[in-house]
Amino acid sequence: MKDGKTPNPNDIHPIKGYDNEIYIKPTIKNPNIIVGDFSYIADSDFESHVTHLYDWNGDKLIIGKFCQIATGVEFVMNGANHQMNSVSTFPFYTLEGWNMKPPAQEDLPLKGDTIVGNDVWIGQNATILPGVHIGHGAIIGANSVVGNDVDSYTIVAGNPAKTLRKRFDDELIELLLRFKWWDKSIDEIDTLIPLLTCSKLDKVKEEIKKRLY
Repeated sequence: MKDGKTPNPNDIHPIKGYDNEIYIKPTIKNPNIIVGDFSYIADSDFESHVTHLYDWNGDKLIIGKFCQIATGVEFVMNGANHQMNSVSTFPFYTLEGWNMKPPAQEDLPLKGDTIVGNDVWIGQNATILPGVHIGHGAIIGANSVVGNDVDSYTIVAGNPAKTLRKRFDDELIELLLRFKWWDKSIDEIDTLIPLLTCSKLDKVKEEIKKRLY
């Protein structure tokens, strides 16, 4: 391992002397936020980037391993949604003094859990809306507003975010989804770095095939 140190997903600060990049998992206090090993954010506080996550909605934010989240990214959860099937969208029930009980769950536009796969790169100031599912290896462009699901190994950008292209051909995407490098041990991932960072994609395909078959 580099400098005799083993990567530790329970360390908060992965860069010595630099506080504005943290591994997220060891900082989480909210049980409705679940983050995998080695996913990081370019900030000193992740939970401030998750808004409108209220217990009564029952939704969760689930993020996989090895995700890279830039500064200014916001995850907007279901609590941001107002009742839309009534005359007024004003949330009287959340404010003091108004005589209104919370709407029934079926009257709120709840979209379920927000799920981010493994090895996802989310660019600066992107906004992820409630209930979105982002596949493994996807890239979200800076300043994007993501309101729809994103396929694995796909690049999206814009407001609203639209697909720009797939990162790789279908064969390599299928191989990567079967290979699941992010689930391997730290020692094995360390030995895989030359493969994971190789730009000769035909070579990558052949090597993964050897390891799978």
